[in-house]
Amino acid sequence: MHVISYKRIREFVKDHPDSSVKLGRWYKWMKKGKFKNLNDITRKFSGVDYIGNDRYVFNISGNRYRLVARINFKAHRIYIRYIGTHTNYNNTDCKNI
Repeated sequence: MHVISYKRIREFVKDHPDSSVKLGRWYKWMKKGKFKNLNDITRKFSGVDYIGNDRYVFNISGNRYRLVARINFKAHRIYIRYIGTHTNYNNTDCKNI
């Protein structure tokens, strides 16, 4: 899959360096993945949920952080829409970002 854009991960890691390993691992797995639907993703990531509007939320670092991505399975593209703390996630309308 093509992940757009790694820049969001780099920017988030600057302020949250403890997330570097887990976000880096997520990026590598998604980039190498051949996911066709949510079931394919949940085989690799147990901490992922569909939140509507083609958005999926991934729990990162034991649910300390959240990554929201818009996934187009047909085009094999993943658009990172949001990365934040669990607290900030609760205050963000991630279905529409």
